[in-house]
Amino acid sequence: MLVNKSFNSLTGKLILTIGTLMLAGSVLFWLFLFKHQEKELLASSVKYGYSFVDYIRNSTRYGMLTVQGTLIQQTVEAVGIAEGIMNVRIFDNRGKVAYSSDKKHVGTMLDKSSALCLRCHTASGPTKDTPSWTITKGDQYRILNIVQPIYNEPACYNASCHAHPKEQRVLGLVEADLSLELLDHSIKQQGVAITVYVLAFSIVISGTLCIILWNFVSTPVTMLAQGMRKVAAGDLDYKITINRKDEIGELANTFNTMSDELRKAKNESMQWSSTLEKKVQEKTEAIHRAQQQLIHSEKLASLGRMAAGVAHEINSPLTGIVTFGHLLLKKFPEGSEDREDIEVIIDQANRCSNIIKGLLGFARATTADKAQTNINDVLNSTLNIVKNKADFFNIKLSTNLDPALSMIKADAPQLQQVFLNMIVNAADACEGKGSITITTSNVNDNGQDFVQIEFRDTGYGIKDEDLEKIFEPFFTTKPVGKGTGLGLAVSHGIIQEHGGKITISTKIGEGTSFFIRLPAMKETA
Repeated sequence: MLVNKSFNSLTGKLILTIGTLMLAGSVLFWLFLFKHQEKELLASSVKYGYSFVDYIRNSTRYGMLTVQGTLIQQTVEAVGIAEGIMNVRIFDNRGKVAYSSDKKHVGTMLDKSSALCLRCHTASGPTKDTPSWTITKGDQYRILNIVQPIYNEPACYNASCHAHPKEQRVLGLVEADLSLELLDHSIKQQGVAITVYVLAFSIVISGTLCIILWNFVSTPVTMLAQGMRKVAAGDLDYKITINRKDEIGELANTFNTMSDELRKAKNESMQWSSTLEKKVQEKTEAIHRAQQQLIHSEKLASLGRMAAGVAHEINSPLTGIVTFGHLLLKKFPEGSEDREDIEVIIDQANRCSNIIKGLLGFARATTADKAQTNINDVLNSTLNIVKNKADFFNIKLSTNLDPALSMIKADAPQLQQVFLNMIVNAADACEGKGSITITTSNVNDNGQDFVQIEFRDTGYGIKDEDLEKIFEPFFTTKPVGKGTGLGLAVSHGIIQEHGGKITISTKIGEGTSFFIRLPAMKETA
């Protein structure tokens, strides 16, 4: 896995920023530690210097009290040859060098403008008679100069050999120049050691920081970036495996959840597109079938109008046949064979005439005019149209009409259209054999009176998947050319317009029953 290692990457910027802060912090820490260490060592050296001057003063005290100058000089010379001691001088109160580790300085006077005098004597202020120290730069190393006053004490101003008055506070000075070569060398060594320690600490911390950033920031971020590229390229099954409970882990889990949701959305979109394409194809086919059925319906309507015209034309000859039959009937005696044949001719002609009258009555266009109607009469009129059709020769037509059936307010021709459609559909379901039973009855549903008409056949039945679409326009289970799919839709609309409803009860292999309920007229007193 390639990782961007340039400073333009997040890891590079973090390392550069934190490294700069670490370097600056380390430098400040080094300066603080170095200066603090130097200050501590210098303070120890000054303390040692004061102790050394006190030692000189105490060592020469007896010689001063007993006025033994040779003893004092010997003591100063002995102390001055110690390692690190560059010079020791004792001044009297006039600034004259009384004793010195270097004999050539004995008897010399200090210039009042010298640095040593100015440390105690100032032109603008009082005389300073306290211990002091300074550090000067030597040829190779620094020099610590310690000045300690020699104060007057009772042992001095009470002695018979001394002429110092009691009021005189300072009798002289002890000055020592101490070499700081060891101190400077020690500071240098400690500075190098501190520098090494700080550098080592910075390297270790920086390396640890780089490893932490690499493992906890750079690698996960690179994995997330690669995951984004995979998803952008269409690989929605790509997963990022970061088993952590921090923000990076939450980001990885969120990324995986996002890819899952995108994959589901993509699958749903593809499935929806496929379903939509299928439904469009089905609707296109349905529209095509509907178009063909509309053409067929228009053809049937034209054929119906033509059949009505033909029936009207046939009705006139039939009337003539019946009339001349009755005339011929008078010419033959009762019981003769010729008379019986003529009676058959008259009966068959009347039968044809009744069929044609029913057909003309059904086909005649009338305006919707709801009036008091007897359902049984409408059913009998409808049966007269169909019972002599060839399709019904092998079908048993049975009726069970309630003679006490309530009257309804309806448009009889429209109901006849509904009943005719129900009977024809039942005959088609029976496929030329079986039985159709028509039953009328009075029913009460939730306190409201209805007239119920049941059309029961012994046909195949209706499938469950077709039941919910049975009243849709142009839906039919009949083969092409056999039906238009409009009969039940139109019938359903007519019954609803009359305030009724149609229900179906069916069982595959046993038959179907259509129940039509129409509101009954209320009886008037």
